[in-house]
Amino acid sequence: MSSMPESLPAGGGLAHPVPSLAELLLGFLSVALSGFGGVMPFARREFVERRRWLDEREFAEALALCQFLPGPNIVNMSVIVGSRFRGVAGAMAAATGLVVVPLFIMMACGALYARYGDLEVLRGPLAGLAAGAAGLLVAMAAKMVMPLVRERKASPLLFALAGFVAVGLLRLPLYWVVLVLAPLSIGWAWWKLR
Repeated sequence: MSSMPESLPAGGGLAHPVPSLAELLLGFLSVALSGFGGVMPFARREFVERRRWLDEREFAEALALCQFLPGPNIVNMSVIVGSRFRGVAGAMAAATGLVVVPLFIMMACGALYARYGDLEVLRGPLAGLAAGAAGLLVAMAAKMVMPLVRERKASPLLFALAGFVAVGLLRLPLYWVVLVLAPLSIGWAWWKLR
């Protein structure tokens, strides 16, 4: 029997249900099977909107940490969410759900692509999948920005816009942009909390 609580307090003071190891495994398996690369929008919908394991702010904070850490963001998210609720066993269950079945699916797809990838009939559908994944990322970004807009918090939006302009438009190296914007944004948040 686990000594874990049935719910954990959220950032807003509301309680979240604490998933079991099986729920973590199946939740991340569901996310993994929902998309073809770029499944973070599915993770947000699954864990914030559907299962309510995290609120919008907690998800955004976890995503920010995932982007800072090395490795794929969604794998980092599985470790963060799993360990938050069930410790090391939870991190392993979530990561296993995310990686194992899709690994075998991708191995099979890779073998099929190696054999049939040069067929003209496959080029259009693969391009469509790439466009769909880009659209999902834009939709997730819009959903994550909406709470900041509703709360009229301009400073996070300004830092995000500065990062987009620096990397996306001016083509500055990401590590220099992070080295400049990260301390500035942390300093700004610290100053606002004083």
